[in-house]
Amino acid sequence: MAIPNNLIERIHQTKQSNIHGFFDKIKTKKWVKDLYETLFLPQNDNTEDQLKRNFQSLEETLFSLIITVTGNKEITQVNVSQFFEALPEMYDQLVLDAKSILEFDPAAHSPEEIYLAYPGFFATYVYRISHQLWNQEVRILPRVISEYAHSKTGIDIHPGAIIGKSFFIDHGTGIVIGETTVIGNNVKIYQGVTLGALHVSKEKAHQKRHPNIEDDVIIYSGATILGGDTTIGRESIIGGNVWITQDVPANSLVYHKSEIKIKDNTSLPESLTFVI
Repeated sequence: MAIPNNLIERIHQTKQSNIHGFFDKIKTKKWVKDLYETLFLPQNDNTEDQLKRNFQSLEETLFSLIITVTGNKEITQVNVSQFFEALPEMYDQLVLDAKSILEFDPAAHSPEEIYLAYPGFFATYVYRISHQLWNQEVRILPRVISEYAHSKTGIDIHPGAIIGKSFFIDHGTGIVIGETTVIGNNVKIYQGVTLGALHVSKEKAHQKRHPNIEDDVIIYSGATILGGDTTIGRESIIGGNVWITQDVPANSLVYHKSEIKIKDNTSLPESLTFVI
């Protein structure tokens, strides 16, 4: 069956009209990876000259990605400059994140192990660089970057979320952190945690939809915390598999009480003793 010419024309026109605003995802992923390696992984040549060349290449690549949507060299250069001016502070934050993992995870033995082998740290790195671009109001690119971490680690952090210092993700797979989430300092989150919206509708796009997590909170695996008006008070511990849609006072322990019964199967209940 032949494809109708009018459909081909419509697709072609749509693609031509949207030629600006689409990123090269392969180049984006490589830029994220190259920046990570420059910041944290050993290089064959660790001289200052080599680092300068690396950063020059990273700046040029970021320029080529951002100008795709701005179409304006001056605006693009301002965004690139702002990002790299903010990079030292982002680096310091990420070092604190790594120290938090090293301090609290008994399986971690060195910062190098964290940089090489911890998906939670990589997801945090991707969040911090995408959040900076989000704050600069660079369109699309922060989402493309965050989706790369999601596909690579199973951790989905929206670049619009606000996350404080010394953030610790352990294991991490299945974590979801929504756009308007606010997380304080020294927070630890385990796998399968959802910080989400209580109601999803387009009308709430510019409203606070996701919860607030105050300083020094620990959230164990499988916990679901929903709603823009929901606040988890500082130094609270949220147990696994709980469902929370209301405030939790500071210094609270919230847990789901499960009932487990163990019975010797040599003596079955009467209702299970039958013959067909």
